[in-house]
Amino acid sequence: MRGRGRGLREASDGRTVGPSDRKGKVLLLDLAHARSGDKGDTANVGLIARKPEYYAHLVKHVTAARVARHFKGMITGPVERFELPNLRALNFLLHGALDGGGTISLKTDAQGKVFSTALLRMMVEVPR
Repeated sequence: MRGRGRGLREASDGRTVGPSDRKGKVLLLDLAHARSGDKGDTANVGLIARKPEYYAHLVKHVTAARVARHFKGMITGPVERFELPNLRALNFLLHGALDGGGTISLKTDAQGKVFSTALLRMMVEVPR
């Protein structure tokens, strides 16, 4: 995204998205990197803007409520969001995501590593 909501210049698949009044959708993957892990029964997902100008868009559109809806049925607790503007990142805690945690969970991904990839599959609106 360029400043003042003028739109994305390019998406990760090479598409060019320019400014207009209409809204388009892109994968969060086009705007950010992510990394995740575990702490007990909570998955921790860090979301880092690919470009400095994308951070404000992430803050506006990737809310705790939106992330909770995205993971509906996969987590049993609330989602907390923390803003890290100096890193141009957001950090999410997904409570009740790991069925008790890495050492006792029978889940295939007991350490929550796949949550970052799953979050990057979320669609977000961007100006076209």
